[in-house]
Amino acid sequence: MQFLEAPPRFLFFTGKGGVGKTSIACAAAVWLADRGRRVLLVSTDPASNVGQVFGITIGNSLTPVPSVAGLDALEIDPEQAAEAYRERIVGPVRDLLPAAEIAAITEQLSGSCTTEVAAFNEFTALLTDDEAYRSYDHIVFDTAPTGHTVRLLQLPGSWTDFLNEGKGDASCLGPLAGLDKRRDQYAQAVAALGDPQRTRLVLVSRAQPSALEEVERTYRELAAISILATHLVINAVLPPVADGAVLERAIRSREESAVQHLPAALADLILDTVPLSSRAMVGVDALRSLLGGEVSAAGEPVDAVSLPVGSLSELIAEVESAGKGLVLCMGKGGVGKTTIAAAIAVALAERGHDVHLTTTDPASHLHDVLPHEVAGLQVTRIDPVAATQQYRERVMATKGKNLDEQGRAHLAEDLMSPCTEEIAVFQQFSRVVIEGRRRFVVVDTAPTGHTLLLLDTAGAYHRDMVRQSGDNLGIHTPLMLLQDQDLTKVVLVTTPEPTPVSEAAALQEDLRRAGIEPWAWVVNTSLAAARPMSRLLRQRAQAEGEQFARITGLSARVAAVPLLAQEPVGPVALMQLAVAGAPVSG
Repeated sequence: MQFLEAPPRFLFFTGKGGVGKTSIACAAAVWLADRGRRVLLVSTDPASNVGQVFGITIGNSLTPVPSVAGLDALEIDPEQAAEAYRERIVGPVRDLLPAAEIAAITEQLSGSCTTEVAAFNEFTALLTDDEAYRSYDHIVFDTAPTGHTVRLLQLPGSWTDFLNEGKGDASCLGPLAGLDKRRDQYAQAVAALGDPQRTRLVLVSRAQPSALEEVERTYRELAAISILATHLVINAVLPPVADGAVLERAIRSREESAVQHLPAALADLILDTVPLSSRAMVGVDALRSLLGGEVSAAGEPVDAVSLPVGSLSELIAEVESAGKGLVLCMGKGGVGKTTIAAAIAVALAERGHDVHLTTTDPASHLHDVLPHEVAGLQVTRIDPVAATQQYRERVMATKGKNLDEQGRAHLAEDLMSPCTEEIAVFQQFSRVVIEGRRRFVVVDTAPTGHTLLLLDTAGAYHRDMVRQSGDNLGIHTPLMLLQDQDLTKVVLVTTPEPTPVSEAAALQEDLRRAGIEPWAWVVNTSLAAARPMSRLLRQRAQAEGEQFARITGLSARVAAVPLLAQEPVGPVALMQLAVAGAPVSG
């Protein structure tokens, strides 16, 4: 593989959710370690599944990977990082300040902004702390889906600019005495990310126009901050198939077309393709086979799988019966949340309802799925950049209205903190939630980790409102509306593979701890429901049976949506998708 030739010290793998970044990153780390290199594999994804791939528990500390000499792994756990960050600030003054003041400081540091900054500081340390990590020849980063990763890689510059240009509210960074150290660390991180002798950025995609278009957007956004990708890996390419396999031939044809017509910005990148494997990428043996070019395992033909589940059309009918309400589509990146959300919204609009379809995903591609207008359907996006600008203007026009020139200057500096984005996005999300009380609102959420941070903000706001009012009588916070099962229906979207199912199961438990009960599961792009003909895809379809058994044990309301010969783009295709997942029996 060309992306592993003469590798520099830092290798970043990024791309759209669900394209196989984790598999490629893990396989690359194993490949390097097998050749005698000391390697550290790091996940920056808030919803990391590196531990699941290796079948071990990996946390916020260096963990040796069994069966791979020279390979250690680390998952930057945002919550653990935030707890350690808070303790570094609060610990030294816990016995020096009154309890009430300690409680106030702790509360100030309890938001998702602190979580982001704490995890970010660990990330920059990996790029800059040569003393701590000098024993490693390579540090391989498995990053979060593109929107989150772009923000992560932009943050060194954002915080550097904030510290250089203003001395505003530094509460997210800790004591003022630490600012100079942070400034130097962030500047070093910027330099490392932009140096091709030290850093190689590898874009990972599937042979699908939507995935390649998102990778192109990522390339351009990072190039704008002088971080240049040099390599492109197209993962899970279907090998040639027999003439009689209609579904397989259609998939093969559209993949070949996608590779032949790469977006312009990607055309000059060094290209590698990785064939589709017959097995899930779990375990060291599977990872070693991935970059060795394994296509499929020989074996006897397998029978079609019986699926004792319902259809997406049945779920939509239940949603419609309420006459209004909020539908949140949640799950791991790349499982098809956007497509499922759009299919639900289009179906409701086609039935004559007033529907609002929106997204909280920074890397939203709603327009790619639904490029044309639909009568009765409003389509919007909570754009972090636009939301932040609107918030700043509103605060300056209200809070800053009666301030003198110096006061307005200080307020403007405070509002330039990257943490301002958290507040701005939450306010727009809150308005969307409330809107569900009068019409249908369907929300395509960001990948799991990003969404949980948003819900954490809702929880923090709820606790603050209750504390101020003395009780919760007469108030209706966004969290309370999300907990109202008559108003809100949370749909967990997954694909029938071990890692997405495990992540959806963990998300279900996280939501329950917040008092939010998931309403249904949708299993998207199911090969078992599509009934393929080729041996390779039948082997993968049969493996789905175990995942469907897990899912039906986790939820009483489950729908399967088959993998289709053509990507569901546009109102007609989305309407077909809404009725395509009829129950399949043997």
